Amino acid sequence: MKILEVSDIGAAIRSRRKELHYTQAYVSEFTGLSISFISDVENGKPTVEVEKVLQLLQVLGMDLFIENR
Repeated sequence: MKILEVSDIGAAIRSRRKELHYTQAYVSEFTGLSISFISDVENGKPTVEVEKVLQLLQVLGMDLFIENR
């Protein structure tokens, strides 16, 4: 998936979480991240902490790649 906006990351994370049938509360409990943080990520908030986003991706079994154009 090509990411063009912050909201694209959030949409991918929300889609994967729902695919796994995980609630935000479950992911929050499992990761220690707050439900409000998970919600902020899924809603495309541009100021979320990248390290925490990477932690969230790890738990959801997702990888993030960066390529040269």
